[in-house]
Amino acid sequence: MQELLNHYAKNKIPVLFILDFELLETIIIKLEQVDANRVLYDINGIRNYLPPKCLDRKIIFLKHPISIGEYEKAFNKVQEEQKKGNSYLVNLTFPTKIETNLSLKEIFYYSKAKYKLFYDDKFVVFSPEQFVVINDRKISTFPMKGTIDASVPNAVQVIMADEKEHAEHITVVDLLRNDLGIISNKVRVKRFRYIDKITTLNRELLQVSSEICGQLEENWYNRMGDILYALLPAASVTGAPKKKTVEIIKAVENYKRGYYTGIFGYFDGKILDSAVMIRFIEKQEDGTLIYKSGGGITIYSDLQYEYNELVDKVYVPIAGNNKNKE
Repeated sequence: MQELLNHYAKNKIPVLFILDFELLETIIIKLEQVDANRVLYDINGIRNYLPPKCLDRKIIFLKHPISIGEYEKAFNKVQEEQKKGNSYLVNLTFPTKIETNLSLKEIFYYSKAKYKLFYDDKFVVFSPEQFVVINDRKISTFPMKGTIDASVPNAVQVIMADEKEHAEHITVVDLLRNDLGIISNKVRVKRFRYIDKITTLNRELLQVSSEICGQLEENWYNRMGDILYALLPAASVTGAPKKKTVEIIKAVENYKRGYYTGIFGYFDGKILDSAVMIRFIEKQEDGTLIYKSGGGITIYSDLQYEYNELVDKVYVPIAGNNKNKE
């Protein structure tokens, strides 16, 4: 698949790509061959569907997260590894069973997000996190680390002053700066820790991002697949050091992430744009809906705080006066 991406980009063939977390079940489709009955996308305003009319009913959305006791077992194992010096940041995630009166396609249509994907009634993504953009020779990436309820008094000041969140963000920025340094030159942090606002059913969230950029060689098209694969898995959804941290993740999470925390995006023959597949709902074979979410763990993390963040990230970004039972 890496070579196929290289081939399409070298020949300026527009494609949609969906790369799973472990790069084992990647999907690459020529844009002209995307079947809108099975695959819908909105990539920063580039879409293959017409926006629907307003939703005509109230939304029911219930979530059934794992217990804090079950979460604590994995949390403690992560911190044991960190005490040994094997990792200093681990993105720990878990699946949460949800119930809703919306279909996956309806969630796709009505969610507000910069990056959305519906795939074959198997999963839907409504991600706020841009991954990599390549325009001309400039490559940029946008790690997102740090989330807070906007209703918290002085929420911006609180999240910006949080030492743990600050350290976690610096770690991811440094890791991605190093990653970009492998495949580009003149790497720099253009914007550090800026705020994005996300509207959900019953609240607003603030999330902290940064922008890092570098410069590619003239013929970067010839190795577009190599560039993407060199940056994966994404630093913001793994940790540091990346290789050992991925081993820890696989040992403690006890489930398959699949396409969750992979990336998706498009190449239009000139520009590449992509997103990290967070805010992710997957349909199981029996029809059960699973929402996958998580957050970064450091040696200084508080168990209750991290558990609450995992649960808070289980939402749909649909505004309105809706029923939202948890």
